[in-house]
Amino acid sequence: MMMTETTQPMQTPGPLLESLTHRLSDTPVEFLGEPRIGESGAVHVAALVNDLLFRHGKRAPAQSLAQFMGATAKADRNRLALAMIAVWLLADSWFVARSIAQADLLLVFSDALVELAATTPAHKFVNDPDRREELARIVLSRLGFRPEGETVAQATDRLSSISGTERRHLLQASRAAEERAREIRAALVKRAAEESADKWSRE
Repeated sequence: MMMTETTQPMQTPGPLLESLTHRLSDTPVEFLGEPRIGESGAVHVAALVNDLLFRHGKRAPAQSLAQFMGATAKADRNRLALAMIAVWLLADSWFVARSIAQADLLLVFSDALVELAATTPAHKFVNDPDRREELARIVLSRLGFRPEGETVAQATDRLSSISGTERRHLLQASRAAEERAREIRAALVKRAAEESADKWSRE
């Protein structure tokens, strides 16, 4: 599925939420290890992400994987640890069967996960029920899906209530939509005024 600027959030039904939160609770220890940063850590996160992208249809260009190398543990450890958990989630057969576009998957890592990692320890998204739900819902939302059995309104309300990060994201999107609507209205009013003036000048 390829997202575009005109795609409405969560318009497409997705998997059962419980299947994703259960998968997160069963995250293997291999995805909970220390990410490789410089000479420390064991797990090469870029390789994990590359394998995930290949499962969805295509390996990533090297420059797209640079963000998963990490520079310093203080700045990058939690973000990379969360990326490993997200790789496990997105390797679920439901996602893989849909061959999600590489650009959409990478945007989840560079956008949503960066925001989450800035406020919450990565392993909470495995050990804490609310954080598991938050991660599952955010990943679905950013890819244009909603949990099976929920309407768009229900999914949006629940996501907003459980995630402060996504609540800010939804508010920003709403404000941007309102601003676009104002610009369109202003352009229509200006055009109508110009057409009216042109009509009077001809008469």
